[in-house]
Amino acid sequence: MESHKASRTPLDDLDKAILNEIQSHFPIVSRPYAEMGQRTGVSEEEVLSRVQAMVDAGVIRRIGANFTSRKLGYTSTLCAAAVAPELLDRFVDTVNHYPGVTHNYLRRHHFNVWFTLIAPSPERLKEILQEISQTTGVQEILSLPAHEIFKIKVDFPV
Repeated sequence: MESHKASRTPLDDLDKAILNEIQSHFPIVSRPYAEMGQRTGVSEEEVLSRVQAMVDAGVIRRIGANFTSRKLGYTSTLCAAAVAPELLDRFVDTVNHYPGVTHNYLRRHHFNVWFTLIAPSPERLKEILQEISQTTGVQEILSLPAHEIFKIKVDFPV
């Protein structure tokens, strides 16, 4: 069978089935892609090939667990930055460099880049935001920490 190509669009039914498995039913076993293959009717190699193709195509950005950061002793904040168009690429690359960034998206607003940031302490959050500002030259970065947390399980059925 020919390998799945990253440029292939749109996603076929198998790609969609794999995405649905990854989002909600990722197997916690020694060979999760073999398990997903059994669930979707293909080999482990085919699942791995398709997942890699979707990563290469930007369909999948990250595969990882979600934890309740506060229960692990971490703190988080929602950030909003006012970034000039000519600084946008550098700003986004800089923000995405930090492992504590879990979401990063554009909005049509004066504060046009929004991201969430998790760190071991409020002091480290402040340091990271200062580093981002110094590295990018972007001065307007708001830190909007949550006062109350609501965890909602979100899946995006494909």
